[in-house]
Amino acid sequence: MTENHGRAGGEGQPDSSGEEAPRFTDKRRIDPETGAVREPAEHESQPDPLAGLEAEADAHMHEQLVAAEALAAERLDELQRANAAYYNLEQQYTGYVKRSKGDAIVARDRGIAEVAEALIPVLDDIELARQHGDLVGPFGSIAEKLEGILARFSIVRYGAEGEVFDPNVHEALMHSHSSDVTEPTVATVLQPGYRAGDRILRAARVAVIDPDA
Repeated sequence: MTENHGRAGGEGQPDSSGEEAPRFTDKRRIDPETGAVREPAEHESQPDPLAGLEAEADAHMHEQLVAAEALAAERLDELQRANAAYYNLEQQYTGYVKRSKGDAIVARDRGIAEVAEALIPVLDDIELARQHGDLVGPFGSIAEKLEGILARFSIVRYGAEGEVFDPNVHEALMHSHSSDVTEPTVATVLQPGYRAGDRILRAARVAVIDPDA
């Protein structure tokens, strides 16, 4: 049997026919001649097991990072939706409060106007008594208190002789002509008008004078 005593990993020598002899690589860790432990060649170095673990750990961390980013995006979307729902609810509540306050004011003004309208016949009697000089004594004191209370709620009497006739606030019950006026004018207030703020409770009933044609 022929043994190859050449160096491990050496190139084969050409034989007598000129062809290169086969090459053999001795992978034994113990040198058969010296008994010494051979150092592995650089190209035969074993793979580092830590490198594989690090690669696996990196891949796992990447998966966790991707999952965390997806979860964060989902939570952010939920938070934005919750904020939008809260904003809409807040706007609805604000609108409800405004409407409630507006409705309360309208209801209050309507109630005041209804009470004042019911008292107009009494106020007419008071004004008639004043014109005749009968508003004296306890009756006069009560009448003044009543008119003061109504004034606190912006219920006022209006209409005076000599003011310009305005069909929006006056009701003409009598009509005549005169050269003494240049525009329709209130000649006599037959019944005073009453208003609550800007609302006319009853137009002033008057006699009107128009200028001559």
